[in-house]
Amino acid sequence: MCYSAQVQANYRKYVRAWGADISLAEFFRLYWDKTQGLKLRTPKALDDAFAQPQNDEERRIKALIDELQGRQAHDLEQELFRQKKRLADAERTLRGKTTKAATESRRIATDKIAWALGKLSDLRRGEPVADDSRIFPGWYAPVMVMQGDRKIVRPMRYQCRLAGKPATYDAKYPGTYNARRDNLQGFWKEQFGQTHAIMVVNAFFENVSRHRAEGHELREGEKEENVVLEFHPRPEQEMLVACLYSHWREGDTELLSFAAITDDPPAEIAEVGHDRCIIPIRPENVDAWLNPQGRSVAELNAILDDRAKPYFEHRLAA
Repeated sequence: MCYSAQVQANYRKYVRAWGADISLAEFFRLYWDKTQGLKLRTPKALDDAFAQPQNDEERRIKALIDELQGRQAHDLEQELFRQKKRLADAERTLRGKTTKAATESRRIATDKIAWALGKLSDLRRGEPVADDSRIFPGWYAPVMVMQGDRKIVRPMRYQCRLAGKPATYDAKYPGTYNARRDNLQGFWKEQFGQTHAIMVVNAFFENVSRHRAEGHELREGEKEENVVLEFHPRPEQEMLVACLYSHWREGDTELLSFAAITDDPPAEIAEVGHDRCIIPIRPENVDAWLNPQGRSVAELNAILDDRAKPYFEHRLAA
């Protein structure tokens, strides 16, 4: 279902590769909403793309990101202070008498100190790592759509809320980051053939059963256990993933959100226990996919059938 993906989060690369425009106003609104307390998640790589602003609009976005990171650093430092005090109190108690409560408090404080230090280190780190580009359902990512006769990159939430549905739809249908191909003319009929998008992905992650990933049936007495596998295309490449999106409105509130289309998996994914796979379309089909109006269902399905077919190498996710 592509529950997580490693995406191309640097919007400038869309400009260089595809000549796309950037909706900086929508990126500004995203980060402005975050400063107002809305719990909107963005990957670090998207935040870092604004580290060297080129114009006034980008400088305004960077100022919002700096404000958000300053608040986050302050909260983490406050948490460190609380947990260090908790650790010191627990160790003082343990020097006099070993108690279960003090032992547990020391363990929790030690874990939380390590967590906060790691988060602070990530926040201040300048060198990128692969996980900086990883998104999950509910996170925002840049996607490419067609607006008029121009490609444009817009930030959208990775979990699609269909236009006209109530906001409670998100909780009722949490799997709407996955648009099953066999349901494009059913559940997704208002988006398929109307509002198409492209997400650029370098790798994706799936939950599978450990015994399936290891290539054996569940043994007697063996408990079902979940593991996360990371799939990389070989040869290495950026995959142009076919997506659908919706523009949801309720009063003055708006939401742009999208879902990745998935299909039956190739053999190497099925063999390790997963039954879905994203659809990487060919570069020469991008314009046709982003301009679906007036095309028949057969034409659109032909684009999905004429997909790129890399071999997907897998490994246990860190």
